Amino acid sequence: MAQSDFPWVNATVERREGFDAIAPLYEEELRLLDELADEESPEWTAAYERIRSMTRLTFPDGSDVPEYLLHIDGEHAWWRWSETAFDAT
Repeated sequence: MAQSDFPWVNATVERREGFDAIAPLYEEELRLLDELADEESPEWTAAYERIRSMTRLTFPDGSDVPEYLLHIDGEHAWWRWSETAFDAT
């Protein structure tokens, strides 16, 4: 069951087939996130782009969420999302 901590939503991860293949990406992303000061690093951005290229977040109707930031640590997940795509700058 998801809980809200606006702007973050929290939930328990139910590992399904295929998750083990991407789990190391989340571990690396969190390691780099923990090392950040106040700004994104190119390393963290690249790590998160790898996650986004292999995952998708969907609305309950099955349509894709245009933008999201999802962290997974063991059985804990937290994310935030946007109904519109961010401008590429």
